[in-house]
Amino acid sequence: MEIRDRPDAVVELFTSQGCPPCPAADQLLSRMSDENNVIALAYHVNYWDYTGWADTFAISASGELQKAYARAAGTNRLYTPQMIVNGERSMAGSNAEEVSSALADADLALSIDVEAESQDVVVLKAGPRSGLGEAIVWLVAFRNGAEVDVSSGDNMGQRLSYSHIVTSRQPVGMWDPTSGVEIRIPVPEALGPDNDGFALIIQEKNGALPGRILGATAVIR
Repeated sequence: MEIRDRPDAVVELFTSQGCPPCPAADQLLSRMSDENNVIALAYHVNYWDYTGWADTFAISASGELQKAYARAAGTNRLYTPQMIVNGERSMAGSNAEEVSSALADADLALSIDVEAESQDVVVLKAGPRSGLGEAIVWLVAFRNGAEVDVSSGDNMGQRLSYSHIVTSRQPVGMWDPTSGVEIRIPVPEALGPDNDGFALIIQEKNGALPGRILGATAVIR
């Protein structure tokens, strides 16, 4: 079990197998996923399925999160590929120069410690810090990678490679700026039978919408 702690950035890519510009962003995310200071997550959405190919990794939570980010930014516009860095800075996911610039400026306000209590349990600890808002602790499970042969739609005939494919996203607790948080996570149940890892993300609440990401870590099988 590998614990990737104290990254500088969480990069969330909203992508689709039916989107022609998306493979370049998927490859960029794959390269970033190998960097220790980045937690990279690919959220597959289904609103391009009408073009002729149903994304095999799309889950409803991905589209809901992207819509929530759009509302938080004061817009209804959805597009792929879209990258969001630390819950705040949004850009075209295929624009490597802008993504690199965003990562150069990225920083997370909270340090998270994750310790392996046993083979089956990890303990997340994040201390208090004044000046920040109450935040949700999210557990985001993912598969390390997969290849897909697309047989119809705009990317017909291509074999597309994906990494850090999000399969679920659920809240597991709250972080409080005055008391912090400590949560025990059962690793086998968090991973399930098909996942290779999970990220633990502490993200401020913006009312009912997502705010900036304060801290993150990842546990990899």
